[in-house]
Amino acid sequence: MNIRNGLHEFPARLRRAGTDLVVGVLIALGAMLSVCLFLITAYFVILFVIGIGAVMLPIVTKWVRWLCNANRRVAARSGIEIAVPYRPEPQEFEKDIVGWIRRCKWILTDPASWRDLLWLLLNSVVGMIGFLPAVVLYYVLEGFALACGLWRPILRAQGTGREYFFVPIQSQPTAALGALAAAALFVVWVWYSPAFLTAHAYFTRLLLGPTERSRLAVRVQHLAETRSGALDAAAAELRRIERDLHDGAQARLVSLGMTLGALERHLGSESDEARRLLRDARTSSISALRELRDLVHGIHPPILAERGLADALRALGLASPLRVEVTVSIPGEVPPPLESALYFAVSELLTNALKYSGAEHVEVSAWQDGAVLHARVIDDGRGGADPTAGTGLHGIRRRLATFDGTLDISSPLGGPTAIKMEIPCVLSSLKTSSS
Repeated sequence: MNIRNGLHEFPARLRRAGTDLVVGVLIALGAMLSVCLFLITAYFVILFVIGIGAVMLPIVTKWVRWLCNANRRVAARSGIEIAVPYRPEPQEFEKDIVGWIRRCKWILTDPASWRDLLWLLLNSVVGMIGFLPAVVLYYVLEGFALACGLWRPILRAQGTGREYFFVPIQSQPTAALGALAAAALFVVWVWYSPAFLTAHAYFTRLLLGPTERSRLAVRVQHLAETRSGALDAAAAELRRIERDLHDGAQARLVSLGMTLGALERHLGSESDEARRLLRDARTSSISALRELRDLVHGIHPPILAERGLADALRALGLASPLRVEVTVSIPGEVPPPLESALYFAVSELLTNALKYSGAEHVEVSAWQDGAVLHARVIDDGRGGADPTAGTGLHGIRRRLATFDGTLDISSPLGGPTAIKMEIPCVLSSLKTSSS
């Protein structure tokens, strides 16, 4: 069974090994570039210390960080995620020599800049490991070439055979042994060549990964951005409520009052006209009541307060024209702001699935895992959802970011679209809900 599985995996592993060979060569070329960038950066750091070099140091730093970030992305291919550790850049710099000096100070006071410099120095040696997959493959091809007859001209020219895996290749039987050794080495290369890139990825994480201080700085920046987004969202929501009240319900109620006033003037003189005005007044009052209910529903749906998140999500599924399957496993009570954010996020995603995806079936699930509240919406539509193409997904991401939540989108062309949301959440006591 293991041999059968190995044969089944061989084509995929061969493609991965070929890709890793190319990436390894690029890493090795990057190691050569590391030497140049290290020398150039060190040169301009020294110039800045003695009073000059403020103009070039920020430019060189961009090249250094580009190379470091490229190696972080390569490490992610090996399953080793490396967060960017640089301190947040100040929003504005003066466009003069003072601004350039402040920019240099920001660079040189960031510990990650010095770790980049150390990585450049060491990577000029360690990065050469990227050549090893290509070297091993070259040795494999050499063994096959000798077995195919290359040993004969070598034997005639040198008088002795070429040694391959400690076996002198000077006859056809020894050439066959060389071919077997090359085949075995090829299998080893296919299976284990990613190990070279993984080793380099661990080295990169050791020096280019974030420290606790840099994590804290990034965290502070993220919270500042989400706080700003929350304030903007709240202000926009208040403007929307004010606009809806002014243009909708308020205008209808004013119209209702005017209609009733006209009705009072017509009573006793024109009964038919009075009846018409009564009908108009009744219609206006019904419309005003409906708009007020919609407005309240848009602020905080009553079903959330009355029945909780689980039943609110089920109600969304029942109200949708699509076939929606809702599965909720939340053992406690979700804080109102979080359940409201999750409710509106799911509602928006169901609306998107109906309008844009051409989906027929949607699966909605929500569950609690430790201190994180998870929700996932999967539809069988055409896919291709792009958070940069409109405001819907971007708005959901901003709403979740207010609570330090995340939105992960997987939507290849042809579908399906799977959108996962995660919000840090500590549940309170158990809340009764219908099931």
